[in-house]
Amino acid sequence: MSSERSSKALKVKQECGENVPVLSDNELMSLTVRELNLHLRGMSRDEIQKLKQRRRTLKNRGYAASCRVKRVSQREALELQKTELQREVERLGVENAGMRKELEGLGARLAALQSPAQRGAQRDQEPS
Repeated sequence: MSSERSSKALKVKQECGENVPVLSDNELMSLTVRELNLHLRGMSRDEIQKLKQRRRTLKNRGYAASCRVKRVSQREALELQKTELQREVERLGVENAGMRKELEGLGARLAALQSPAQRGAQRDQEPS
C-alpha cells in the first residue's frame, strides 16, 4: 500500500515538473521495469538514457559477481571431488597390491602342491 502511495506521489511530482529525487543504486536495481518507466516520466531523453545505462551497468556488475561466486564454489567442489577420487585410487592401488601378493602366494602354494603329484604321476608312467 505504501509503495502505491509513493509511486502516486512520484507521479504527481513528475506531472508538476518538479525534479525527481535521485535514486540510490540499490533502489535503481530493485525497481521493476514498470516502476522504472513510471519514474522516468517527465525526464529528458538524455536523463532517461543515462539512468537506464546506470541501471544496466549495476545489474551487469551483480551478474558478474554472482558468476564469480558460482565459479569459485564449483572449483572448490571439483577440487574436493578430485581429492576424494585420488584417495579412492590410492586405496584401490593398495588393495590391488595386496591381492597380487595373495595371488603370488596362492600360485606358489599351487606349484608346491602340484610338484609332488607330478613326480608321482611320472613314476607311475615309467616302465618298471
